[in-house]
Amino acid sequence: MSRQAKSAGATRLLGGVHHVSLDVADVATASRFYEDALGLTPIERPDFGFPGAWFDANGTQVHLIEVADHRAPTSQHFAFRVDDVDAVVAALVEKGIEVSPPSAGFPGAGRQAFLKDPSGNLIELNQPDRIG
Repeated sequence: MSRQAKSAGATRLLGGVHHVSLDVADVATASRFYEDALGLTPIERPDFGFPGAWFDANGTQVHLIEVADHRAPTSQHFAFRVDDVDAVVAALVEKGIEVSPPSAGFPGAGRQAFLKDPSGNLIELNQPDRIG
């Protein structure tokens, strides 16, 4: 049986992504970046007994966790969907943030640009392919 056929009759187990959790070297510095540079909205976070911060990104949350001796992953990343990657890159560059030039586009992947947060976590900006 094909994977598609199995999926068509299966009960959907998962919804969308609720949150992404990122380890950071300094939660205050990272929080300023996610709020001031990227425009995410801070939201209340329970006191778990260790430093962290939560943000809303249009219905998906980004959780920051301060970790001693943090080392950024070398290839792991997550992506923010954007409507106009060129405009977002220009706005970030204007704020002094280093961002890769947007790609010309990849079939099925859209246009992409990459940047790093102050802790070195890799972030993709993704402008999906237009359908129709």
